[in-house]
Parts: sequence; C-alpha cells; structure tokens
Amino acid sequence: MTLDDYRNERLKKLEKLRELGINPYPAKSFRDRKIGEILENFADFNGKEVTVAGRITAIRSFGKLAFVRLRDASGEIQILLNQNVEEPGKLGLKTLKLLDSGDFVEATGTVGESSTGERSVFSNTLRLLTKTLRPLPGRDGLKNKEERYRRRYVDMNVNPEVRDRLVRRAKFWTATRDFMNQHGFVEVNTPVLEKTTGGADATPFTTHMDALDEDFYLRISQELPLKRLLGGGFERVYDIGPRFRNEGIDDEHLPEHIAFESYAAFEDYESGMTFYEEMIKYVAEKTWGTLKFTLEGFGEIDLGNGGKPWPRKKYADLLKTEYNVDVFHPDRKQLEAILRTDLEESLKKNHAENDLAARKSLEKTLKTASTERLIDHVWKLIRKTSAGPFWLIEEPLALSPLAKVSEKNPLVTERFHPIIAGTEMGNGYSELNDPLDQLARFQEQQALRDAGDAEAQMLDQDFVEMLEYGMPPACGWGNSERNFWLLEGVSGREAVPFPITKTR
Repeated sequence: MTLDDYRNERLKKLEKLRELGINPYPAKSFRDRKIGEILENFADFNGKEVTVAGRITAIRSFGKLAFVRLRDASGEIQILLNQNVEEPGKLGLKTLKLLDSGDFVEATGTVGESSTGERSVFSNTLRLLTKTLRPLPGRDGLKNKEERYRRRYVDMNVNPEVRDRLVRRAKFWTATRDFMNQHGFVEVNTPVLEKTTGGADATPFTTHMDALDEDFYLRISQELPLKRLLGGGFERVYDIGPRFRNEGIDDEHLPEHIAFESYAAFEDYESGMTFYEEMIKYVAEKTWGTLKFTLEGFGEIDLGNGGKPWPRKKYADLLKTEYNVDVFHPDRKQLEAILRTDLEESLKKNHAENDLAARKSLEKTLKTASTERLIDHVWKLIRKTSAGPFWLIEEPLALSPLAKVSEKNPLVTERFHPIIAGTEMGNGYSELNDPLDQLARFQEQQALRDAGDAEAQMLDQDFVEMLEYGMPPACGWGNSERNFWLLEGVSGREAVPFPITKTR
C-alpha cells in the first residue's frame, strides 16, 4: 500500500468514528499518572486504578482479547482489554479496528500483571485523544538524514534516542544557568537585531526593519551589549540565546545556534581560567554524569585531568614548534605553503585529488584573507589534532581586537581557549576597557573589512563612547552549544531539534 492508500483508509475510519459520536480530537485528557511512574513504582500501584495516555505503538487483537502498547514520554506499557464492554464516546473490543498505530488514546483501568507476567493496565475501553492520518514509518524506513531533519517530529518517534539527546541538551543549559546563578551572575537577554554587529570574527546575516526603513544585522555575539551592562553598573552578567553567523554548515558549525556569554567585573583571565574550568566540569557532570568521554579520533579524554588543573600552552610556542612559524614576524608565503600542503595531503588521504572546488576555495581564502587570518588557519591545523584538555593562552594582539594586552608581553593578549578533542570549547579574555586602544583596534579591523575581509569586526562608535564613560576591568567568556555536540559525540545537525535543510 502507498502512503495515499493508508491515509485514505484512515480518513474512512475518521468518518466512521464521527458517525459513532466519537470526537476524534477532544480538548481534555484525564490522565493522572505517567507510565514511567507506574513502572518504577509498580508495587505501590499494583491493584490500583489509574488513567494513562499516550501514543499507540502496536495493536494485537484476538477477538475476545486485545493488547495495545501505549507509550508516553516516560515509558511504554501494555493495555490489556479482555471484556467486551461498550461505553458512550469510547472504543471497545468491537470497535478497536477503528484505531491505528500512532493514534493517541487514554485508558482507565487497574494496574496488574498479565498471565505472562508483563506489567499492564487492565481496561475495558479506550478513549480516543487524537486520530492520526499518516502512519509512522518503521525504524528502517527513515534512514535518509535529510528526511530525518525535515520531519524531525517523525524522527523523534522512530528514533527515541534523538529525543533523549534533546533532553540532555536541555540539562546542559540548565546546568550552565545553575552554575552561573550560584556564583552571583544575573541573566540578561540582549537584542538579536543590531545596527552594528560585533564581538566575534564572523560574517553576519542582514535583514530589513520596515518600521524604521533601515537594515539591521542578526547578532553574531552577545558580547558588546553585555559589556555595555558592565558600564551601566552590573558586575556579573550572562546571556544564553541564539546567535547567527553566515558561514558554512559542517560538524562544528551551524549558522544559527545557541550560545552563552558572561562577564565578571574586577576579574581577569587568570581567575577566569580557574572559574570556567570548574564550570565546564560541573556542566559535564550534571549532563552526562561523568568527566571521562571516549571521542572519535582521540580515545578517552578526562576533563578531570587526574585531579590536576589543565595545562596552559602559549599560541606562539605551538606554531613555532609545529610549523616553525613566527607569529610576530609572519612570512605570508610560508603560511600559504603550509595551507596548500595540508590541503593536498588531506585530498590525497581521502582519495579526492580531483576536488577542484576545495582548491578554489583555498585559493580564494589565500587571496582575500589577511596575514593574521592565515596564521589562525595554520593554528587550526594544530588544533584539530590536539586531544587536550589544555588552555591555549597569549593569542597575538592582531587576532584579539577586544582583549587586553599582556603586561608581560605587549605582542600578545590575555586571551584563553580550552582545547578539547580538536575543538576550541570556549573563548575568554581580560576585557579591553581603554577607549583609545579599543578605537584604534576597531579602526584596524574596519580597514581589514573594507579591504575584503568579511569576518573582520565593524567599527562600533557607540561602544567606544561607552568605554569613555568607563567600564571596570573584567573577564569575559563565551561558549556555544558546540561543547554539547562534541561531548555528546554527534554533529551539530544531529544535536539540535530542527536543523536547517535546503529547500527541495
């Protein structure tokens, strides 16, 4: 049978139900117990009357006896009908054929065990809550990723682990909020629409506001509004919400994703590393119940690091050791050669020597990106093979337009990244609060932007003016839900409820 055949058959059942005076879409349910509660406390419920509700996963009828599998978000139980009873507005053994797998029903009956020892609810009738018109596919019938993403509501029914993952995702952000609230931070939601966007190196999305007849950007970061709050008298603030970056889609990047940023006045990056290392461990424990993760390509990674603080490694030292690159006196030709060699080795390894698109993409990058940006591309080659955990510190000044210069070395900043399983699992630094220094760095970034670097930051004059009114010294930090994707061991598209798909 085709999908149309199944749908037409269910439409006929729907019409028959209405003829019998049964409302196939009532507003109220009388459920008083969740299935999981009954199964977990069976001894307490055995012999008691309950009302459960959920989706039918299977129906087996034998004339004078029928078994209906019923599932809600907490579990699955058997409903056993063994008496031929008809009640107004409900379905019994004779009318059970009007129900299908996927329908939502309600059952009131006595908790007990079947003759085979299966925990069940003995009920004479079922009350229909929702008549479905389309059958759910079997587990083997929904394997195409794009179809799974387009019909995520079906995917969650066919693959319950998808729903379980989203529950863990919620725990991840709840744990983050709990940790910050316990340490005196205040959550403040900041604007998504911005006249001037900044706070990160990324290409923004542009939209138009009809009311003002002006173009706006979707924020790429919550950073600058949160730091304005520091200037306004807040001392510990954070925001968790969506941000938007008009970039490619891969395992580590989604154009729209949830991000977290926080700022603490009168703190610096030294105290920040200690604090956010504790936060990362706390969130992992609350979400997964462990600090040890087995991740593809890296084996077991222990966020607890054997009870020791994570080591700290300098940006310049790593590039010097791995590629003999002097980040303070860079040779652009050397950087270009490193990136070309890496691409060729990667294509050869993956038997994709004829991938002209990859070569063209790299050549475009080499032509348009600043030398500083090429340095960062070379660093990413090191990062992707680094297991961690360790802190990457002292990033060069040219790559950190919002971080304070180190008092020990004016060529680097007080910036820190946690490196875990080839990923930068966050970004933090001692915040720049010198308005003249900030203006000069914004002007440098704007010049790069004007020269074609779409990821360079915009000149935000209003932010500079805020700094002129005064912002206390502070430590800032941000991480995205990429941390969840990584420790969950899945791609970004697998870890969000409704990933973006291309129009068919």
